[in-house]
Amino acid sequence: MSLGHIVLLSGRAIELTELRMSSTYGGMLEGYPCRRINDMKVRGLRSQAEKAFSFTAIHLVQPSREYPDSTAGAFGPVEVLPPVSCVGVFRSTAVAPELDPVLHRSTLAVAWFQSAPDVPSGEDADPALRGIRWEDLAQDHEL
Repeated sequence: MSLGHIVLLSGRAIELTELRMSSTYGGMLEGYPCRRINDMKVRGLRSQAEKAFSFTAIHLVQPSREYPDSTAGAFGPVEVLPPVSCVGVFRSTAVAPELDPVLHRSTLAVAWFQSAPDVPSGEDADPALRGIRWEDLAQDHEL
């Protein structure tokens, strides 16, 4: 069963088969979001994806960063990532056209950030997520 269906900007249909969400800044006890903290958050999300889904290729969608306050504190200006961190596994038909479509699929684990705790689906999915270059990133495998 798929959790959601997305049509990428390339026209390829992909299915979301697993999804993990968490608060981007959950557990942050002191300080404030800044470039250094956010760089660690982004690297950490990619690392989580690599550990959890080592069976397939991993792709990180670079997050948007906002600067709501022009004053800088001790760690530089405030920089905010979207509030929800996501790691999901997507599947689709095989990338290689010579593979048997009955016996083969392609998969890709994706790490991304989004503004709300919604399952990405359809054309409402984040444009950066829909812009994934599936043919360049996904791995084919036999069922």
